[in-house]
Amino acid sequence: MASYNRVILMGNLTRDPELKTLPSQTVVCDFALAVNRRWKDTDGADREEVLFIDCAAFGKTGQTIGESLTKGRPIHIEGRLRLEQWEQEDGQRRSKIRVVVEQFRFVDRKPGSEPAQRNGRGKRGGNGRTAKPGRPAAQGELVGAGQEIPI
Repeated sequence: MASYNRVILMGNLTRDPELKTLPSQTVVCDFALAVNRRWKDTDGADREEVLFIDCAAFGKTGQTIGESLTKGRPIHIEGRLRLEQWEQEDGQRRSKIRVVVEQFRFVDRKPGSEPAQRNGRGKRGGNGRTAKPGRPAAQGELVGAGQEIPI
């Protein structure tokens, strides 16, 4: 039976990332994302749903996230789901689904950096890899770390 475990999310950090070093000397960064969904219900009222998602990033990826981001900053992540299970001291079994981050992209500029320059046609300046407003990025047109993702 074939299976596929892939997650793509964009949201804001709900707390400062926490960096730890495992006994194997691997760096792990734990953080949580808030991902919002907005819609109108059948009566036309605005509705919103917020999901709080625990994430972990390992190695250089985790180190970069832990050193570069703070609470409230947006991030785009790609990874896989992992089920964690444990037993509490009182014997109660617990479990949690966590996203293991394999790739990420910064969505905004670092606070205090200069804003991206724009030309008169509404296209962002820079390396030319940003999509035009209102057009999704073409296949293979990725925005790398440290660049803005057009929304």
